[in-house]
Amino acid sequence: MDDSTAAPSISIVIPVYNEEAILRAALVELIDSLDALGLDYEIILGENGSSDRTRELAGALSERFPQLSCRHTDEPNYGKALRDGILHARGEIVICDEIDLCDTTFYQDALQELADPEVDFVVGSKAMAGARDERPIYRRAGTRVINSLLRVTLGFEGTDTHGLKAFRRAQTLPVVQDCRIDRDLFASELVIRAQRGGLGMREVPIRVLEKRPPSIGLARRVPNVLKNLTRLVIAIRIKR
Repeated sequence: MDDSTAAPSISIVIPVYNEEAILRAALVELIDSLDALGLDYEIILGENGSSDRTRELAGALSERFPQLSCRHTDEPNYGKALRDGILHARGEIVICDEIDLCDTTFYQDALQELADPEVDFVVGSKAMAGARDERPIYRRAGTRVINSLLRVTLGFEGTDTHGLKAFRRAQTLPVVQDCRIDRDLFASELVIRAQRGGLGMREVPIRVLEKRPPSIGLARRVPNVLKNLTRLVIAIRIKR
């Protein structure tokens, strides 16, 4: 994407890792939906350390769709890719999405909430009243356990931190720059720091119906999540 062109109103940031099987279909469907809504947008893919053809496919798609660009990091690191995409976003509003979701219903709900000048940051919650979380029961339980730990250790006041979110870029960039944790818990740190920093927060219920199993299994993720949770508590409670 040519940085000299006019900045779009909305930047959509999507980290991707080993998504060869669904990348093309998911992005084409998303772009068709966004164009039908008449939104002024860019999509930033944060490819991170894929071992399949994800990076190659993303490059080919960015040549086909001028509103799409792809950034690359060498290691599989969701948080690092998400942070990098946010920092390079040009839109007044930034939406963080997942390639296996891409439900523009959240976009419309979040934009409606952000029309309120008192709202800076919208979280798409899988766990609040009205949400429809159709993932396997063990994954739903994992979300609730992590959120309970965040409430106990860091005073988190919401119902969810990981997944879909939308925010005003100008107000949120200082929060992004303050974040210290990467991988899975970057998203949680971002939400908690935004809350603690006084940004106007709001949650909206979402439906979660994933298009494929997680690219990294739960058994591999749990040890890293627990380790990074300890680092997150230290970063916020002690180092700030």
